[in-house]
Amino acid sequence: MSRSIEHPAIPTPTILQIDGLCLRYPQRELFAGLSANIPPGVTLVRGGDGSGKTTLLRLLAGELPADAGQIKVNNVTLGALSDDWRRQVFWTDPRSSAFDQMTPVGYFLSLHALYPGFDDQLLGDLTDGLSLAPHLNKPLYMLSTGSKRKVWLAAAFASGAAVTLLDEPFAALDKASINFVLELLKDAAQHPARAWVIAHYEAPPDVPLAAIIDLEHR
Repeated sequence: MSRSIEHPAIPTPTILQIDGLCLRYPQRELFAGLSANIPPGVTLVRGGDGSGKTTLLRLLAGELPADAGQIKVNNVTLGALSDDWRRQVFWTDPRSSAFDQMTPVGYFLSLHALYPGFDDQLLGDLTDGLSLAPHLNKPLYMLSTGSKRKVWLAAAFASGAAVTLLDEPFAALDKASINFVLELLKDAAQHPARAWVIAHYEAPPDVPLAAIIDLEHR
């Protein structure tokens, strides 16, 4: 399996450093020595089904252990998942049912202790832009797939985390919400100190990319 990593021509600061990342399944080697320096802005992880996009995000989040390699965010190393690491990285698996008994309001409140930079004012704009207001006090298990994904997206952009990992950010969204998220990503592309790593099969339209990690089958 080939790996192609495109970086900007002009040197920029590194937010997320991936060095020699390896992961092997019993019947398949998924990553063998994957390395990348991710700058501020939006980085695309691109590939077809089964190429490892979601798996790479889970590795970067520390949710899945790698066989070898090192991951750093602002010189904080992923290891025992210390509080320092957790404050640096936002990730919620969009398929997760772990928060189903919580309301969106309760979920957002639970993030304040983890992310000191959580922006409640921005969260208000995000809930309006994603049309979440009617759902804020409903248990998450009552929400549609699209509405639950909007909750994760609102939390991600409001978190203030140095690295935000988004898996298929447009899946199950209505057209208005897709356009709203595209505008958020355009703004994110200009941020000087935050990196968004998004897994998607193609580049989001009109969003400037800081880097691209291509995951392709041979």
